[in-house]
Amino acid sequence: MPERRIVAGQVVTESKRERARQLRKTLTPAEAIPWEAVRSRRLDGIKFRRQQVIDGFIVDFYCHAGGLFLEVDGGIHVARREADAERDEIIRRRHLRVLRFTNEEILTALPAVAEHIRAACKGT
Repeated sequence: MPERRIVAGQVVTESKRERARQLRKTLTPAEAIPWEAVRSRRLDGIKFRRQQVIDGFIVDFYCHAGGLFLEVDGGIHVARREADAERDEIIRRRHLRVLRFTNEEILTALPAVAEHIRAACKGT
């Protein structure tokens, strides 16, 4: 099967598309909570995609209109700070912003997280 364009200006391999599909089927509990808050344009009509491939990386949530991607960071990300920073920088070259939230923030302060996302998408 030929490679397919998912986000403008990039080509995504079939294996990467399949991995993103698998991740969409197996969201972590901390990913499922914000997904319920933003899916189906529930957050001020803003469209989000989950497990979106961007420049060969799979981001947790992507908002084209807001020009940003969201990452939910569990414990593994403590050991991956440098790799995450490098990955974020590569994706930022597309003029996208990143919002990172810890599992704890999602689980204990979802209204504040949602407001932060809303403000970032609206550019305020």
